[in-house]
Amino acid sequence: MSRDLLPIGTQRETLAFLGRMAWGNGSRRATVTTAVAIVLGSASGLVAPWILGTIVDDIRAGRDTIVSSALVIAAATVASALLGGLAVAALARAGEPALAELRERVLVRALHLPADRIERAGTGDLLSRLSDDVRTVSEGLNHVVPIVLNSAVTVAFTSVGVLALDWRLGLAMLMATPLYAVGLRWFLPRSERLYREQKVAQGERAEALLVGLDAAPTARAFGLGGGLLRRIEDTSNGAVGVSVSMYRLTLRFLNRNNLAEFFGLAVILGLGFLLVHHDLTTVGAVTAAALYFLRLFTPIGGLLFTFDQFQAIGSSLARLVGIATMPAAPEPRSATRPGDVVLSGISHEYVPGKPVLRDVDLRIAAGERVALVGATGAGKTTLGAIAAGVLRPTRGTVTAAGVPHGTERSGAGPGVFLVTQDVHVFAGTVRESLTLVRPGASDDEVRHALTVVLADRWVMALPGGLDTVIGDQGHHLTPDRIQQLALARIVLSDPWFVVLDEATAEAGSAGALLLEKAAEAAMRGRTALVVAHRLAQARSADRILVMDDGVVTEQGTHDELLAADCRYAGLWRAWSDRRAATG
Repeated sequence: MSRDLLPIGTQRETLAFLGRMAWGNGSRRATVTTAVAIVLGSASGLVAPWILGTIVDDIRAGRDTIVSSALVIAAATVASALLGGLAVAALARAGEPALAELRERVLVRALHLPADRIERAGTGDLLSRLSDDVRTVSEGLNHVVPIVLNSAVTVAFTSVGVLALDWRLGLAMLMATPLYAVGLRWFLPRSERLYREQKVAQGERAEALLVGLDAAPTARAFGLGGGLLRRIEDTSNGAVGVSVSMYRLTLRFLNRNNLAEFFGLAVILGLGFLLVHHDLTTVGAVTAAALYFLRLFTPIGGLLFTFDQFQAIGSSLARLVGIATMPAAPEPRSATRPGDVVLSGISHEYVPGKPVLRDVDLRIAAGERVALVGATGAGKTTLGAIAAGVLRPTRGTVTAAGVPHGTERSGAGPGVFLVTQDVHVFAGTVRESLTLVRPGASDDEVRHALTVVLADRWVMALPGGLDTVIGDQGHHLTPDRIQQLALARIVLSDPWFVVLDEATAEAGSAGALLLEKAAEAAMRGRTALVVAHRLAQARSADRILVMDDGVVTEQGTHDELLAADCRYAGLWRAWSDRRAATG
């Protein structure tokens, strides 16, 4: 299935970021230091071949300069090493702050992307950018970029040095350039295409893994695990196939480079023999020129062998810049004061041509509590997400107290709060988990919120109370207690409109009653839309909407719907019988 992938930065946008990386945020001094260190380090590297050539001529003339020449070579080598280390350190100091800023901007933009935009792109595309691309750029800045910069300057300085030594030998060395250029011209368009394919394949593989892990329990229950495994295998094989193609292409490229190296060295030695034979140059000069060309093998190899990595860095950087430069979504315009919530003509399609909601109209009066009931797949969760402002409907409008809300960016707007059935623990202390919604809240206010949702006793009984670390690396919490913290955030945030999407569904039978009481307390005095997992929650609502196949088929109070003896009455009897049978 084709996806509407997230944007990729243009060449101009990517170069603009590199400019800011080099000169912005106090990086100018570090950038200048990097340039000076690279230039001086490359110049120091020219000393050894020149001295060795001088030694050859001195020995032929009967002069003993080996010891002094060795000391000069040693000093130049040490200086070159120290300057190389300084260049790497200065480059990291110049680039790491800018890269950190880019990561933060990408994350902020990603967190505020509308849910439907992420769904169109696929979570794998976003995940691969936030993981694979960030790692590629970060590692490239520390390892690949220094090699490329040092190699480029070394090639330039060495070429000038050989031309200054003997212009004829310099021209002989440059005769290998066309072979390098032809090989590079052959390699670039092919590698660029493969690198883009590789990034897409990695995103598809990540998407398949995420979907597979998320759907594993359901797939096992229905015997569909084989299909998920085949999809993971197919996408993994696709990613491997692109990588193998890239490896083969690189090997063919290296063979072309070896031919250029052989040709260049052969021309220098052949021409050098003729020049020496006719007393037009010295053996030492030819020796130095050959050593200079041999010295170029490493930097030229560094440029060509890392060129594919450099392209990968550029591709990854463009993908990150593409998200970072996305227009910032405007702040949600949800009303901060209570009022009616009105959904008009709401229709939604996750897949074109397959509607999950069809022309739904709903008005929730200020202070009213409305419950949504219906079979799985009826559209309840989708309608709740649209009402909360986290999902943009395909058609229709949503207003809260007369203000259009929640369609420009991810997340509910001010005054609106959504709690879903997805159980999630924010890593950190209990206090930090709660004050995410209100950073300036005092401990007394936090304790009050916990008291309202009946969580104060068990929180205070934790080893560190409010300072207890929870999450993967901390104290383990049961699903019902995690949801109690989510409900406590409602109390602390104090929104006027609350959407609960089966927020008590994860509680077992033992914790269900307590969690329902906590939800009841958190919603008290607020406008609320409740996607009811248990019909007991619907019974206490001011109004109940029964949904079936994306439309509202019934609505009224609990007693009115029982008296009508339609679908809701049947659901209620079935639920009551099941509840009685299980005790």
